[in-house]
Amino acid sequence: MKFYWIKTHWIVKKIFHNFIWDVSNDKKTVYLTFDDGPIPDITPWVLNELKKHDVKATFFCIGDNIDKHPEIFKKVIADGHSLGNHTFNHLNGWKTPKNKYIENVKQCEDLIYSHLNTHSEPKVFRPPFGKITMRQSKAIRKLGYKIIMWDVLSADFDLNISKEECLKNVLSTVESGSIIIFHDSKKAFKNLEFVLPKTLEYLKNNNFNCEIL
Repeated sequence: MKFYWIKTHWIVKKIFHNFIWDVSNDKKTVYLTFDDGPIPDITPWVLNELKKHDVKATFFCIGDNIDKHPEIFKKVIADGHSLGNHTFNHLNGWKTPKNKYIENVKQCEDLIYSHLNTHSEPKVFRPPFGKITMRQSKAIRKLGYKIIMWDVLSADFDLNISKEECLKNVLSTVESGSIIIFHDSKKAFKNLEFVLPKTLEYLKNNNFNCEIL
């Protein structure tokens, strides 16, 4: 049985204070994030749902998926969303030597900026699986990245939970400043398809603002 915190514990945030877990504010502002795209059918569906509510989000993209689906990636850019680096091959930092990991991050970065034709985009990075070593973290921050984690874990990737449980994970824990993590992936779509529209409605009805990182 997997164990994970749906609401990231304050002790974790304090220990790993060099990571960004939330963005404190009193304006009921939250931050929607999507990992693992771009993926055909799924990422365009997410973009359409966000557009219905005039909401912007941050997409932490896998370089290999950008390479395979450049037109979808361009749509993310055209819709005005923020982009994040999620490594080129979705590497587990705990199982990858530092130099190989950093080269993989740079490979993804080069691909992202080849589509943007600029280096002015904010540099944000999220480690796949949330697994990264301190040496990797230090090297990535030296590259100018902010390492973005999360405050609210939807667990949409977990095939053992129901879509109702997934929705509860979000709605019962979201608060001003929360960084919410979803996945625009095939594995997560069963839950995401149910949860995202209801989350967007909830945020709208409860006067939350959504901003990009």
